[in-house]
Amino acid sequence: MVKFFKSFLDFIYPPLCPLCGERVERHGNLCATCWAKFNWITNPKCFKCGYPFPANLDLGAKPMCPHCAAGECDLDFIRSACVYDDVSKNVMLPFKHASQLKYKTLMSRAMINCLHDIDFDVDVVMPVPLAWRRLFKRGYNQATLLARPIAEHYNAILDTDSVSRKYKPDMGHKTAKQRQENVRGVFNVVNKDKIRGKKILLVDDVMTSGATFYELNRVLRKAGASAVYGVSFCRVVHAI
Repeated sequence: MVKFFKSFLDFIYPPLCPLCGERVERHGNLCATCWAKFNWITNPKCFKCGYPFPANLDLGAKPMCPHCAAGECDLDFIRSACVYDDVSKNVMLPFKHASQLKYKTLMSRAMINCLHDIDFDVDVVMPVPLAWRRLFKRGYNQATLLARPIAEHYNAILDTDSVSRKYKPDMGHKTAKQRQENVRGVFNVVNKDKIRGKKILLVDDVMTSGATFYELNRVLRKAGASAVYGVSFCRVVHAI
């Protein structure tokens, strides 16, 4: 009965590629042509932060970028599905700022896929919190929409209220150092009992400098989290 109902819905509302409208097998999937346009992050990449290396390099099983080798990433690991460029930007920005929620399924699935090469346990999936002022203006937290299916996939708790965030001006066009200073002290753990001893996966739409993940990691570790990971749909890639 369920299979028949699904087939009926697919007949009425056929699954279409959210970018070009071509028929696909599953709702939220990209067609092969649109999929190929993205700069998906694959190996070789930094084992710790997921920074992509040139494809022709053989760096061994667990290579590290200079930043992680120098101990600058305190999270257990970070992964991103693709590079932030003109293609991914035209998905991420409308989803984030223009209520184009049709992209959430392809984004969350890509994020789950980019975690498949890591063997890890997770108790809590936590979307990066929004300040109430920004949440009221936007109407939704885009990270929460991405985190929900990820939590379901890992059979983990979706935690949206253990950490609050103070409002600060947008960090667009700031340097990495300015971003770090801007986000310092904006997060506050309001329920330590839900954090203590937990392995937490942080979820965001884009990682620019990593400052948001790093600051959240700092306050969560202070509250007793046993492990903190990060995943984003896309990430800015600078030469290192």
